Amino acid sequence: RFGAVMCCCGPCAMYRRSALLLLLEQYETQFFRGKPSDFGEDRHLTILMLKAGFRTEYVPDAIAATVVPDTLLPYLRQQLRWARSTYRDTLLGLHLLPGLDRYLTLDVVGQNLGPLLLAVSSIAALAQLALTGTVPWWTGLTIIAMTMIRCSVAAVRAGELRFLGFALHTPINIFLLLP
Repeated sequence: RFGAVMCCCGPCAMYRRSALLLLLEQYETQFFRGKPSDFGEDRHLTILMLKAGFRTEYVPDAIAATVVPDTLLPYLRQQLRWARSTYRDTLLGLHLLPGLDRYLTLDVVGQNLGPLLLAVSSIAALAQLALTGTVPWWTGLTIIAMTMIRCSVAAVRAGELRFLGFALHTPINIFLLLP
């Protein structure tokens, strides 16, 4: 719909050879804040493709296989790598967003602000509990409501109820990734 998938996942992505050759130098010499960067290469390549004017598309009937973490610690490491990549490459591709689509822009901004707001809300809730001894139930309800709204919008837009399952990532963020 948008002509832009913001991250073409490594094992699932296919690119034209001619497009890759145009961007190979930039891709292989990936730096962030003056240091070589070796994480988020799939997202970085996607942003380079979009910056060069190429389209990135989702193909629903594509089939791919990959290795995924099967224990908690490797899963958390993966999620932290992905978060770093998301923040870094969103900064690199921020100027592309207005030209793509308003919903896509909102989604990318939400992907970046959501975890930050979740962190601030969690810290504020802990401070309220520690300082006043009162349970921050409004904070909890707000986090649950925002999570369900975001997951519901994704489920409706994709036409698949399974997107509601992404709500499970919120407690993982609060209790495992934020600490």
